[in-house]
Amino acid sequence: MEHKPTIAIAHLGCEKNRIDTEHMLGLLVEAGYPIDLNEEAADYVVVNTCSFIQAAREESVRTLVGLAEDGKKIIISGCMAQHFQEQLLEELPEAVALVGTGDYHKIVDVIEQVEQGNRVTAVSQNPTYIADETVPRYRTTTEAVAYLRVAEGCDYRCAFCIIPHLRGNQRSRPMESIVAEAQQLAAEGVQEIILISQITTNYGLDLYGKPQLAELLRALGQVDVPWIRMHYTYPTGLTPSVIAAIQETPNVLPYLDLPLQHSHPEILRAMNRPWQGQVNDDLMVRLKTALPQAVFRTTFIVGFPGETEAHFEHLLAFVERHQFDHVGVFTFSEEEGTPAYGLPNPVPASVMEERRDRLMAMQQPIAARKNQGEIGKVVDVLIEQEHPTTGIKIGRSARFAPEVDGVVYVQGDARLGMTVPVKITGADLYDLQGHVATAAEVMGQPLLAVF
Repeated sequence: MEHKPTIAIAHLGCEKNRIDTEHMLGLLVEAGYPIDLNEEAADYVVVNTCSFIQAAREESVRTLVGLAEDGKKIIISGCMAQHFQEQLLEELPEAVALVGTGDYHKIVDVIEQVEQGNRVTAVSQNPTYIADETVPRYRTTTEAVAYLRVAEGCDYRCAFCIIPHLRGNQRSRPMESIVAEAQQLAAEGVQEIILISQITTNYGLDLYGKPQLAELLRALGQVDVPWIRMHYTYPTGLTPSVIAAIQETPNVLPYLDLPLQHSHPEILRAMNRPWQGQVNDDLMVRLKTALPQAVFRTTFIVGFPGETEAHFEHLLAFVERHQFDHVGVFTFSEEEGTPAYGLPNPVPASVMEERRDRLMAMQQPIAARKNQGEIGKVVDVLIEQEHPTTGIKIGRSARFAPEVDGVVYVQGDARLGMTVPVKITGADLYDLQGHVATAAEVMGQPLLAVF
């Protein structure tokens, strides 16, 4: 029998990167390569890197340098391979191969070439590949949760964002392919599918000539999965038809992840956002009216070049006015190759950090009040972990997306991978506490949505 080298994969970055990692794992397993979680025991370590912002690059570099110092043979994949291929090959002699963001499906061939003594660069300058349901995949999430990519790449050119350069223009998967993969996941026992892309509300625009998210949601409504969640829903794409599909499709959660980035029209214009700040307030009112039970998550960037204290105060007032459930705040990261690189009037790092802290300080009591409002309710909780010593279960209600939001700590008997009714008895800034609800507590619950 042919001896094949042992492979380990170090995953860094976002859930889109995670899906690439899962496909590489699936392809390697299918080809008969042994996989080891222990990087020390592996012959090769594939590092699937992130290059979105400076902090992500620093984490990737630390990982690569650490492995190099340990004498490991490294295959660098993902965004840093796409972004800095020449520098990486020059500065890391331990790197035996580079695999770009549109080339992860070539991982088996890359390793075969490396085994023959070649140093391989598999980096398409214009990524066009997107995996479908036929490509093997080994999931790395908890057993009941799976990410499902509906499109790859982005046609927008926000001034701060390097993603189009790293991942190419938008390319949507056919609806039939997405539904087929969702059915596969359902057959594996998945309880929650999370739809992802760079701009999920633009799904289908390139393929069908107009966005088809509403149609996709209705099609996925026929799949036997209790929760379907969307990430990266660009606000202007939440059209009346999409809102109606959310309202009318029971397994589509009214959880809206809105990458707003800022509130002030001048800053949004400088960011090259294709919609302007004056839509923000009207949009939020419209969404809250149509989906009164909805949970709202958003992200903001503070410290974009030219952001004044008045611009920032506008953002503070916007957050106070709209009472988001979950907010993430990032300081501006100047990325070479983006339109924002080298813009005048940079904001000092100390000011950016102070503004980030002020915005989070404003959001924290809002988040705490939202969580306090859950006390006394019976909500469905998807159980994902068990504390090894206390036996306390850890899960999420529909209000919480994995990794970015809070969790629910649950006392009582509940199986991993199952959804159980939980009586919420306590709350803190980010998380909830409760116990598995009795039949009487379930019966006494008002006829409300799971939110």
